[in-house]
Amino acid sequence: MWKTILRRVVLMIPQVFILSIIVFVLGAMMPGDALTGLVDPTISADQIEAMREQLGLNKSWPERYIDWMGGALQGDFGRSWAHRMPVAQIISQRIGPTLWLSLLTVIITYAIALPLGLLSGRFQNSFFDRTVNVYNFVTYSVPTFVLGLLFIWLFGYTLGWFPTRGTVGSGIQPGTLEYIGSRIYHMILPAFTMGILSTTGIIQYLRTGVVDAKSQDYVRTARSKGVPMNKIYSRHIFRNSMLPIAQSMGYTLTGLISGSVITEQIFTYQGMGQLFITSITGRDFTVMTTLVLLFGIMTLLGTLISDIIMIFVDPRIRIN
Repeated sequence: MWKTILRRVVLMIPQVFILSIIVFVLGAMMPGDALTGLVDPTISADQIEAMREQLGLNKSWPERYIDWMGGALQGDFGRSWAHRMPVAQIISQRIGPTLWLSLLTVIITYAIALPLGLLSGRFQNSFFDRTVNVYNFVTYSVPTFVLGLLFIWLFGYTLGWFPTRGTVGSGIQPGTLEYIGSRIYHMILPAFTMGILSTTGIIQYLRTGVVDAKSQDYVRTARSKGVPMNKIYSRHIFRNSMLPIAQSMGYTLTGLISGSVITEQIFTYQGMGQLFITSITGRDFTVMTTLVLLFGIMTLLGTLISDIIMIFVDPRIRIN
């Protein structure tokens, strides 16, 4: 098992290298740079050109890539032109809120999806099953920004239950229980938004898995032996139906980290998603490239995590 995991980690090295080239080339092909459109009457065109030369923006993209990759291997991803600080420092400030938001979203997602999917498959074609199918249809078709704005209007402005922007209340001392409570309080609404929209695929996978498992030979054998239906579902059907969900669990977590761009922008949540949007609009090339590379690495890690989970969940993989 450990040899398999180690081999997968080694294979990720050339994948990350190829990904870094693709990301850098695509970023270099974008029109303009951090100094494009700089409006300042005190700065002449010659001064701007000198600044561009000093920042290395006039170099060819292979030279810039070598400089950037050489620094990245040492933990130096360059400096942000917009924030006037190292890129690694900016991301370290933003990655924490996004990780906690993604973790809470995963908890909400599975808390809703698991019972709905399993019960919908068990009581197939019932009123509950049809209601869940309608819920799936709605959550699949509603865009993230529409549901987010609806929740802001309903739970934020109309009911006043949750804050509609930011990551923490103002004037709260970091490290205190009040600070932690405020952080969680500000995460609930955006996490609930992403969580509801993330349940669709999981519910459908579970429902299909339960429906298919009910017609398997081992279920008919258990019934012929007089095993109670509740025990058949809990010990056999539900357990086997959970395998596809366990396989996608790593993708779900890492996918939420890189897929929270729209949600963070709507709720003005100070995470990596909002940072990614501002880096694009501000032509902050170093931040944008680093974030895209980081999101790609997280996707590869999601694949690795899913494979590791399946090794522990499915005994047949351990035997092979």
